[in-house]
Amino acid sequence: MFGYIIINKAEMKFKEFDVYHSYYCGICRDLKRKYGTSGQISLSYDMTFLAILLTGLYEPETNVGSCKCIAHPFENHETRNNIFTEYAADMNALLAYYKCRDDWEDEKKLWKLIYGRILEGKTGKQLQVYSEKLRKISLYMQDFSEAEQSENADIDTLAGLFGKVMAEIVTPREDEWSENLRTLGFFLGKFIYLCDAYEDVEKDIKKGTFNPLKRRYESPDFEEECKTILMMMMSECCREFEKLPILENVEILRNILYSGVWCRYEAVHEKRMEKLQGAVSAESVSENE
Repeated sequence: MFGYIIINKAEMKFKEFDVYHSYYCGICRDLKRKYGTSGQISLSYDMTFLAILLTGLYEPETNVGSCKCIAHPFENHETRNNIFTEYAADMNALLAYYKCRDDWEDEKKLWKLIYGRILEGKTGKQLQVYSEKLRKISLYMQDFSEAEQSENADIDTLAGLFGKVMAEIVTPREDEWSENLRTLGFFLGKFIYLCDAYEDVEKDIKKGTFNPLKRRYESPDFEEECKTILMMMMSECCREFEKLPILENVEILRNILYSGVWCRYEAVHEKRMEKLQGAVSAESVSENE
């Protein structure tokens, strides 16, 4: 369930992209420092949004530096590190572990089992400071796993459980903003789960693996229904975001929430429509012959 909370680079200024990328690199450095290479390779752009969001809200002291790395070996690039890039790194490693566990249970990918075990050992040592948060997330993920395995849960139930996981992840502390952050995270999590189910539905039908959208897929209103639900989820998420007193890098955050989150959905939708159009054209030619 990674790769949805990203920027729309085409609509972003160069300077904004440089700032965005500096937070991404900051999280990468924190992952390597805390979890080693095994943690570093779990890096995703999704948690960059979290680091920028929390930095903008709480305005912590941020260290701006530069470094070279394997991805950028020939020139220095800017990095930003603070308590929230570290928090984002911790949550990144935790979600990567749960993703590995989910892939193992669904598809029996051996390398995911091995990598998940490595991450489990690393996160178990590093995340003790979040004991209460981890307890809640673990319970939600257990309920989520059981609901998927039963293959009877509806899409709203499953999306809601993942929404609760994201609500905990987006909320680092209990204060005057925690309710807004939890609501934002809840609807963001529902959006991520629904996008993931939408993208994988054809693959899951072919493989015979569980997907709560299978029953709706043959409906002529499938595409419209999915987009309507996704728009509702992001509308609620953005509503909560706009209540937060964020000024720093707010345009980057709006780029992600109002445009970037739709990039992958649009790519999947366009590809699916082209495939369907091709099938209709081929059927039409066959009938004419």
